[in-house]
Amino acid sequence: MPRRRCPRPCPASRGISANTFCYNSDMTLSPTLLQTDLGIGTVHRGKVRDCYDIGERMLIVSTDRISAFDWILPTPIPDKGRVLTAISAFWFDWLGVEHHLITTDVAAMGLPAAIDPAPLVGRSMLVRKANVVPFECVVRGWLAGSGLKEYREAGTVCGLTLPPGMRPGDRLPEPIFTPATKATTGHDENVPFAAMAEALGPLADTLRSRSLEIYSRAAAYAAERGIVLADTKLEWGQTDDGQIILVDEVLTPDSSRFWPAEEAGLGAVPSSFDKQFVRDWLEQTDWDKASPPPPLPDPIVAETRRKYLGAFRLLTGNTLA
Repeated sequence: MPRRRCPRPCPASRGISANTFCYNSDMTLSPTLLQTDLGIGTVHRGKVRDCYDIGERMLIVSTDRISAFDWILPTPIPDKGRVLTAISAFWFDWLGVEHHLITTDVAAMGLPAAIDPAPLVGRSMLVRKANVVPFECVVRGWLAGSGLKEYREAGTVCGLTLPPGMRPGDRLPEPIFTPATKATTGHDENVPFAAMAEALGPLADTLRSRSLEIYSRAAAYAAERGIVLADTKLEWGQTDDGQIILVDEVLTPDSSRFWPAEEAGLGAVPSSFDKQFVRDWLEQTDWDKASPPPPLPDPIVAETRRKYLGAFRLLTGNTLA
């Protein structure tokens, strides 16, 4: 299996600038982080995170980049990286399962004194390395996204037959496990569980069971706070001593669909606490998805930021410091 790596690169990652400024939702100037250059270890840049391989550990910095349709957009979302880091840290602690997070306290990371810690505070995780399982562990509890498209065409989701007559945004009879291969570029590809089992052996059953359990526990918790966890993508790894641990981000608006509970089950896919709002706006433009994407207008940036912050507040009961 491959060693722990940063999420896949994206075509628009070239030429990204460092620090910039954007207007936040109350139209005050707020700094955003597009890219870091810490000068330590080996850096791998994903769509959102800058990952530094520093020996036995990895430093993951969540920037404010946002991607859509396999492009990194030119306009960052203020506080997005801080939200993703804070939500992941919350879930790693709440779930109580073995995971890769060591600390989010930049002062405790032992970074060289020459590195300015200020841009890293609130958006950085020092983590254990692991051999990443080469499958995304996706759990779906509601009908949306690519699952809805397949259901309309064939009455199935990832090859699993569902009852007839289901509407967009309906709850599934029970959560289903739908793994996907991890693509280096472009979209992940849904695969039958049998393909995962053939590749991983008994480990596939373990990951399916653990992923379904995490989804069920998190969905119940979110429901108590007025949020529907429609689906989520989990990533797992194995340490050198064979321990299975949860890695990457967990149950964030970038890896999950969160819906307002009052909008769910009404025959339409609800609005989301995530970047679907940005995708919808892009679909209304004349962008061809083959050339560099257009910048986001201030109102779209502000509303996207509001959605991410709203998910954080509802899930954790806290506000960003």
